[in-house]
Amino acid sequence: MADGPVLIAATATAEAVKATQAKLGAENARHMIEHFLAKISLRLVEHGARRLIVAGGETSATVMQALNVCGLRVGPQIDPGIHWSFSDGEPRLALALKSGNFGTDDFFTKSWSLLP
Repeated sequence: MADGPVLIAATATAEAVKATQAKLGAENARHMIEHFLAKISLRLVEHGARRLIVAGGETSATVMQALNVCGLRVGPQIDPGIHWSFSDGEPRLALALKSGNFGTDDFFTKSWSLLP
């Protein structure tokens, strides 16, 4: 966990997303994915991960809640509107929280190179 990035993503074709939303309801499908990613994030931290990049505004909020992060110190800027942040509690975490509307095409790779 400490040696390099781990990427967890939830993605599907537009048709698959529409089919899932039709079956579960759009809000319920979104909620399920956000909570699933939050659980994975929590398990990664329990196993030693201390640097996380989380994409999606609602997903970021759900992950922060699952990790019980109550306060952040803002760190270096990655892209306009997105910074590395550092949790106040234990374990100390470095977090890049990215909403869908922010960041350049190379955001994910650039993030790791900018982490102090």
